[in-house]
Amino acid sequence: MIITLAASSGGRAADAFVAPAVTVNRADWRAAMDQLRSELNAAPEVAADFALSARRRSVGADDPRRRPALTQLNGVTSAIFTGIGRSPVPVLLPFDTTAYLAARRTTAIDPAALPRFQADFQTDLFDAGPSGYDAVFSLPPEAVSGLPSRTFVKPVEIQITGSLISYDVADPAGLKGEPVKALAAVYPDLRRFIREGYVRYAFTRFGVPYVVSIQCLDSAPRPRRLACREAYPIAERFLKSLRLAGGLPARTPPDIAPVATERPLALDADFTYRPTGDIVANSGARGQSGRADRTAYSQIRFPLDSPAYVHSQSFGRRRASDKLEQPWSQYPWRDNFCEARSFNVGQCASGFGHQGQDLRPGVCPVRRDGADGCDPWRQRVLAVRDGVVIRSTRQQAVTVQVNTGTEHIRFRYMHMNPAAMDADGLLNGRMLREGEPIGVVSNYLDHPNGTTRHLHFDVQVFTRDGWIWVNPYTTLIAAYERLIGGRGSEIGPDMASSPLAISSAVSSPPATTGTLPLVASPQADAAAGHDRN
Repeated sequence: MIITLAASSGGRAADAFVAPAVTVNRADWRAAMDQLRSELNAAPEVAADFALSARRRSVGADDPRRRPALTQLNGVTSAIFTGIGRSPVPVLLPFDTTAYLAARRTTAIDPAALPRFQADFQTDLFDAGPSGYDAVFSLPPEAVSGLPSRTFVKPVEIQITGSLISYDVADPAGLKGEPVKALAAVYPDLRRFIREGYVRYAFTRFGVPYVVSIQCLDSAPRPRRLACREAYPIAERFLKSLRLAGGLPARTPPDIAPVATERPLALDADFTYRPTGDIVANSGARGQSGRADRTAYSQIRFPLDSPAYVHSQSFGRRRASDKLEQPWSQYPWRDNFCEARSFNVGQCASGFGHQGQDLRPGVCPVRRDGADGCDPWRQRVLAVRDGVVIRSTRQQAVTVQVNTGTEHIRFRYMHMNPAAMDADGLLNGRMLREGEPIGVVSNYLDHPNGTTRHLHFDVQVFTRDGWIWVNPYTTLIAAYERLIGGRGSEIGPDMASSPLAISSAVSSPPATTGTLPLVASPQADAAAGHDRN
């Protein structure tokens, strides 16, 4: 069964925000049991240890007690993939469960030997929750058996997501791709395509969308940049190795209550912002402007303390001689999601964009060596939600992922110092609490002092094409309003210098939320890209 939550607005059309539209899928666990039975029957001595026939038929069809073999399987694999039984979708991983169980019958298995049951892939992260699961694996450069030689000399990271929830974004480039003949027999609907810096393999299994992805460049191979052509055989090795490793049907249907956007009723006297999509003139790629998106994708804690400012770091006033200069540190805020960059961003009209928003903290009242006031080099960066960290050592970006019954979403932060994040243990699998400090605003880009002091913040949502960047501008506005306890005033280009027009535009009290009505439907990346300024 597939249910779609369609976004709708609340309040006056002029300043209404909307919640995201999502599709909720129901996993076909009968088909998953058939696959598990087929895999285990390949080793009769292993299959004999599992209760493969359905039992306790008086319980509901989705009750876990109806499938004791899955409970047994989770009991085994949870020692390797912690919390695997929390996934309400069948967990596919490059893990030869049958070979592992057969080997375990005769000897204890050293954790260091696990890659031999995982087609040489090493587990970097596994996280499961009410929406599904995500995993990150890596293939070390010395793993060459059965693979062509490659120029890239670092480990290759591979991600896989299986999710009950997929976001329905306006996506002209969506649902495209080409089949892979070598995998067509196993994955009849498999699509391979390159989007937003990743080669992606999307398919449906058990009624659920899955996407495998590898960050790569669609260019010639380089020692430090993986070319997509070198990623293809690695991804195909990964896909050929996928087996059912666990998961369990939820006892109750997915929580599909709409996520409302809370906004204060009272107006703030100072906070103003330009409309979404209104980027600096001539700052878009290929002569294109921004793209309006009034979706508040999640209800988050604002990632900085107030006051803070959303403005371009590439197309604005600045004093290059002073890295502490706060260019554009004033209201109104301005969208910079679709500014010209070399990054593919399908949500921008040009196909290229910034991927996120640049944020600056307010100016400190005293200098760095002052006895009172804030230290401009210690202005906090905060976790926007409870979530799990996705980040390997030395990476320049840190991602916080949220997996609930209504959301499957990622928030990425950039320009904090990687060495400091390593020292603080901001690494794969760490759990964060909303509002928890995770670093300070800095200027790291490939090296210290590589950019101006600011925070790059972006949002990705899971779609049938995998993790796609969406504009966080509206999400940040709503979060900032909750932080300061007052609603901002939207200023159009023709209103920027007119106090009378501003007063008129915000004279009517707006509504507090956007809502999502339930309607029937006949149909159902960790760290790519850098902010260059």
